[in-house]
Amino acid sequence: MNPAGPRGAGPGWHSDMAGVPETGLTTIPGRRISMIAPSDQEAPTMSIYKKPQIYWRATIVACAMAGLLTGEHRIIFYTCQSNLIVIGYFIGTIYWMIQRNTTDTPAPRLRGPVTFWITITCLISHFVLNHGDSPIPGLTDPDPATRLTNWSLFLLHYVVPLMVIVDWAAFGPRRQVRWRDLPLWLLFPLGYGVTSVFRAILFPTVANRYPYPFLNPVEQGGYDGVALQMLILAVEFAVLASLVIGLDRLAFRLTGRTELLPAGKALATPTPDAYADRHD
Repeated sequence: MNPAGPRGAGPGWHSDMAGVPETGLTTIPGRRISMIAPSDQEAPTMSIYKKPQIYWRATIVACAMAGLLTGEHRIIFYTCQSNLIVIGYFIGTIYWMIQRNTTDTPAPRLRGPVTFWITITCLISHFVLNHGDSPIPGLTDPDPATRLTNWSLFLLHYVVPLMVIVDWAAFGPRRQVRWRDLPLWLLFPLGYGVTSVFRAILFPTVANRYPYPFLNPVEQGGYDGVALQMLILAVEFAVLASLVIGLDRLAFRLTGRTELLPAGKALATPTPDAYADRHD
């Protein structure tokens, strides 16, 4: 091949991309170029403030903070810890989005476990603590103090988890989490249970000695019963984590496999080898 390019080719000619003008595109291993759309000018980038993601995520932070500030929540409770993680992650996400004018999230592989951990809060609260009863009647309790407490718990146990799940399902990026990450997701909730039990053993007079009934040996017939409950929860959590990852995969398939880039950029689609490299 003539390294100078075909007759009349300009300085943007590259011998390894025959016929492709120079666009500043960085070649990514495992991806093929499916379309070149050269343009003399970059298409204007839409302001991040016109995107729904930033307002949705700001509302998540606001609801979590309102729930924590309007009730008596101790850090020993998983509800408090998981909501603090959500606040920290999404505040960082909003800062990232504004600084880079992007809807992408920082540390996208962390977004999966954050969603998983806060979902546990919702399910444990509804099915274990409330025995499946609806929380709605408590929101209109005639006693103002009780009503405020119920609203606080409703925000932390239902509103925030459901909003984070919707964020996970509706917004990208997709396929950032990997199946091999699943055991790592379990470390926080299971570690919480183990440390809570050791805390109760080491400090028998501490307030809220057993934060949850399934950690209380008196209610579970001894520590053997607590260990059995932890084993059951580990299996259930693994299934739940699989559903969270599966939801991401389903959303990826429903929204398509191509990436939309501004005019003047190349549209790159992953090759089969690229998917294999992800070890999913």
